Amino acid sequence: MDKIAVLVPCYNEAQTIAKVVKDFKKELPEAVIYVYDNNSTDNTAEIARQAGAVVRHEYQQGKGNVIRRMFREIDAECYLMADGDDTYPAEHARELVKPVLEKNADMVVGDRLSSTYFEENKRPFHNFGNSIVRFFINQIFHSEIKDIMTGYRAFGFRFVKTFPVLSKGFEIETEMSIHAIDKNMSVENVIINYRDRQEGSESKLNTYSDGIKVLMMILKLFKNYRPMQFFSGIALILTVVCVILFLPVWIAYMQTGLVERFPTLIICGFIFIAALQSFFSGMILSCIVQKNRHDFEMHLHNSEEHYKQLCRKVSEEE
Repeated sequence: MDKIAVLVPCYNEAQTIAKVVKDFKKELPEAVIYVYDNNSTDNTAEIARQAGAVVRHEYQQGKGNVIRRMFREIDAECYLMADGDDTYPAEHARELVKPVLEKNADMVVGDRLSSTYFEENKRPFHNFGNSIVRFFINQIFHSEIKDIMTGYRAFGFRFVKTFPVLSKGFEIETEMSIHAIDKNMSVENVIINYRDRQEGSESKLNTYSDGIKVLMMILKLFKNYRPMQFFSGIALILTVVCVILFLPVWIAYMQTGLVERFPTLIICGFIFIAALQSFFSGMILSCIVQKNRHDFEMHLHNSEEHYKQLCRKVSEEE
């Protein structure tokens, strides 16, 4: 088991990967640098290997798929995740891993948005997207994570081994943040500098299509992690619509003693039934989510036992 594992998912980063590997080897000489190549069409893998990294491959395209593979294959006391495009300075590496190693933090977030991100990043829609995602997540889930979509993070063993990776692409960072919030894990923020990509290096993130995917992921995770609030909101909207449609029918009935809009009355009845169904669906799913949290705590206990066994095994081998 490694003391520190630096995880670098890569796709066509031949221009920068050698510098990234060398910088992390300099800042964390005790760490093992793992570069996972995701079907690069340039010589990213060979350059990383020559720079001193352990190179492995993930053939399912997408950052989420790469991280799933990393988390399954590597055992370490502390994991540091960074991109291969040299936008995250390795000088902050020690600061990020320190809370995990010394304070048992489950996740440490490299906060770009509180430092140089908005000055360095020349893509205004990316800046707006990061801000709006941070706002929604922190409002919906009552959290204080400063940078939801940063790719520079450190993790403890129990987070990595209990995190169910469901996303295939760049939504993975959002999923990580919400998982940590929902499972009441220890999260710390560390302000880092950010530098824009070098000239000639292209971002793999599509502002519009990936932005929509992230927003859809937030909506889906809100439904899955907070079903009572989600379905109660739908029930409230349906009830308001029902009342708006029903009021003219009720007023006409009070004035004339006749129900002149039977179709409207019938529609109101169906809408109100749908509102009741939505509300009780939220209640049932909320109980299931609570049960899942109880099961997760038991799974967390088992992962900690596995971690202790690995530590004992390493001590015996030494």
